[in-house]
Amino acid sequence: MPWTAGYSAMKKITAPINRIIPFSNVDGPSNRTAIFFQGCQFNCRFCHNPETIHMCVHCGECVEICPVKALSIQDGRVVWNKELCVNCDTCIRTCTRSASPKVTEMTVDELLPQIERVRPYIQGITLSGGECTIYKDFIIELFPRVKEMGLTTLLDSNGSLDFEKNPEILEYCDGVMLDVKAADKDFHEWLVRHSNETVLRNLEYLLRAGKLYEVRTIIFPGRDKDNTDTVSYVSRIIQDRCIYKIIRYRQFGVREEQQRILGDDTTDEAYAKTFVELARSLGAAKAYLV
Repeated sequence: MPWTAGYSAMKKITAPINRIIPFSNVDGPSNRTAIFFQGCQFNCRFCHNPETIHMCVHCGECVEICPVKALSIQDGRVVWNKELCVNCDTCIRTCTRSASPKVTEMTVDELLPQIERVRPYIQGITLSGGECTIYKDFIIELFPRVKEMGLTTLLDSNGSLDFEKNPEILEYCDGVMLDVKAADKDFHEWLVRHSNETVLRNLEYLLRAGKLYEVRTIIFPGRDKDNTDTVSYVSRIIQDRCIYKIIRYRQFGVREEQQRILGDDTTDEAYAKTFVELARSLGAAKAYLV
């Protein structure tokens, strides 16, 4: 029986897809298809793809500046022509609202064939963003069908969804790659304009549930206490039970106004390595530098 059988009567849930990377080796183990959703509740100062934060408001400012006329206004909405687009990203650089006109509203039925085309060459899929868990119902429909294809499933999440209150999203999920951006409440709210209360609850719940694949923390230049507090907090909790990626802050892709606040250069490697050593000294045996 083909993997699409039996689903024709399902409700057509949609989600806005920013882009699909058929082959990625940085979004989980082995070769994977990475699917990036549009929209995020956080507004991280260090975001490397800020064009995924907000939805397009169809102001039209990007239409005239597109060098290949791949954008147009139809019925008051910006329409993207994929065939004409050369992915120069002029529209993204023009947008002042952290959005993108290059977003496709897709159903699960429309997304699955793109996964099927590369299925023999990948181990699984990773959903990212933006923040993929905003589209919980879409994921709940998608993951069982991906598992039928013999693939693994991962969520790359900022931890804003309370997983303990939404266990159904984890039923067919092999693991969560969780960002813990800051342990200190005030620093987290300054950094991402959002509380970390749910994030820290998720850290412990996902461990108990056996669903925490990895944790990621960014090391910022000149933030010794904040870096130390976050790495220490995470390390004491996870111990050797999951991967811990210590990531150097990199200025590439970060909005210029935020580079002026956080720094316009990559965090020094030797400095960042001291936090890997700290993590391991506190029991996080699988900590390493990225």
